[in-house]
Amino acid sequence: MPSRTRPLPWSGPAPLFCPADRPDRVRGAAGIADAVIVDLEDAVSPEHKAVARGHAVDALRELGTGRVVVRVNAVGTRWHEDDVRALADLPDAVVMLPMTASREQVEALAPRPVVALCETAAGVLEAPSIARADNCAGLMWGGEDLAADLGGRQRPGRVRTPVAEHARWTVLLAARASGRFAIDTVYTDIEDVAGMGREARDAADAGFDAKACVHPRQVAAVRSAFLPTEDELAWARRVLSAAEGHGGAFGFEGGMVDAPVIERARTILRLSGGSGG
Repeated sequence: MPSRTRPLPWSGPAPLFCPADRPDRVRGAAGIADAVIVDLEDAVSPEHKAVARGHAVDALRELGTGRVVVRVNAVGTRWHEDDVRALADLPDAVVMLPMTASREQVEALAPRPVVALCETAAGVLEAPSIARADNCAGLMWGGEDLAADLGGRQRPGRVRTPVAEHARWTVLLAARASGRFAIDTVYTDIEDVAGMGREARDAADAGFDAKACVHPRQVAAVRSAFLPTEDELAWARRVLSAAEGHGGAFGFEGGMVDAPVIERARTILRLSGGSGG
């Protein structure tokens, strides 16, 4: 098992989707979010795909490959190959591949780094194999497309179904088992910022590295959710301080501290911006 998860290619837990054919919005998103996922897929109508590709390339050149991810169209669509060709001069640009269904689809884009979006039954079941592709940088799961693929009737704002929860944890475990980062799905009720915050906190607690946003107002809620609380920071500092005088497991505040607990304390400090030891 990998000892360290590959870090996000950007700094922060709140990437924001933005239509590629709206360069004004892309620039605005770059000033708000931790990264911009410039979308050539769902957010762009067929007649605007070609123009949108040019805007995506412009965004990469202007903002840098460390701030921009390009979601191309899915393998098998009539736009996919043109999307990939448009990025040929930017081999370091990270691509998000929607509807990823196999490891081979990711490897076909090598050596370009790929965020595999597992949002179909096939993609979720193949997530462990997909994550093992050498050029797979990370995984994300997609709740809305998965529901559509399953023929489900779940609507935004409803409690997530058990099968969706299973998909969520499958993708997270697959990412972690192969040392990849993991991104939680979007929260589509943009008016419910509190709900977004709760989902983001749950994602952070579970071990996700980020939660994707679909509206600028969601960014602050995600950032806040991924920051450790003051109580968590105080606990982590106490644990690490106590660990300095012990070589193995030891009793602490009514419980037991061993290597996994110490690592959790270090993770909390790292998330706060501290070194974590």
